[in-house]
Amino acid sequence: MTKHRMYTTAFANVYPLYVAKAEKKGRTKAEVDQVISWLTGYDPKALEAQLQKQTDFETFFAKAPKINPSRALIKGMVCGVRVEDIEEPTMREIRYLDKLIDELARGKTMDKILRET
Repeated sequence: MTKHRMYTTAFANVYPLYVAKAEKKGRTKAEVDQVISWLTGYDPKALEAQLQKQTDFETFFAKAPKINPSRALIKGMVCGVRVEDIEEPTMREIRYLDKLIDELARGKTMDKILRET
């Protein structure tokens, strides 16, 4: 079975697209980083190291310091698929991140994006 090409794509190649999407809607790179940190546990220094190493998505999530257990609260559609229905774990993590970036770009408040009560 061949891996989905997204798994082997360098996170550093997609990261600028996340930032651009957010900035286009008046959000900041710092907010993108905060969302990534919330989901994965990467602090700014560790995130920068992953970007410099050109780490692929599969490794980026596999080596994440602390995947947030509250990510299961992320619901909704990304690329025409409900994130909560994605069975493959790595693809689900990628789509969770996509959904969070979408919410950021749509103007949701950080407390709602980060599933704070």
